[in-house]
Amino acid sequence: MPRILGTQVMLREYRQDDLPWMRQWANDPEVVVHLSDIFLYPHTLESTEAFLHMMIDGSPDCKGFVIADRNDGAYIGQISLDTIDWKNRVGRIGIVIGSAEHMGRGYGTEAMKLLIGFAFREMNLNRLELEVFDFNDRAIRCYASCGFVQEGRLRERQYKKGQYWDVLQMGLLKSEWKDDTP
Repeated sequence: MPRILGTQVMLREYRQDDLPWMRQWANDPEVVVHLSDIFLYPHTLESTEAFLHMMIDGSPDCKGFVIADRNDGAYIGQISLDTIDWKNRVGRIGIVIGSAEHMGRGYGTEAMKLLIGFAFREMNLNRLELEVFDFNDRAIRCYASCGFVQEGRLRERQYKKGQYWDVLQMGLLKSEWKDDTP
């Protein structure tokens, strides 16, 4: 799969030397608080390695990229279509920026726009969807700026940070998409 180039970032293949960067965020409370409950407990080196090998080897229903600095290819985070329903042309997006120092710089928004363009133009998907905790204002603004609309709310679905939070369901249709890929 070719690299997808943006202005600040590129979406590139996973490499074995991404492991230390993945290990750095996989147990970082500032990062994983925004992620699913698979990060509720500490992640072992073995589980991170297994995930990395799965991404390197590829899977028909999951297409993932490393979000990397466009100039030097340095790891910033990950973005993927975690579950692809080929019959109905639907993909579910997952994204993580791997360190607090990289958050809030537009890398996630640019990576989202690049992945959306790839999904609609190259993969011929018709619908993209994702879920986000309602306390994650930065991510909600990012997704909205990329064209996603809120389609549902799972009330008090997630227990995080000592209380129950709603989970927002967001979607984007190919017919609604405005291609402003960097």
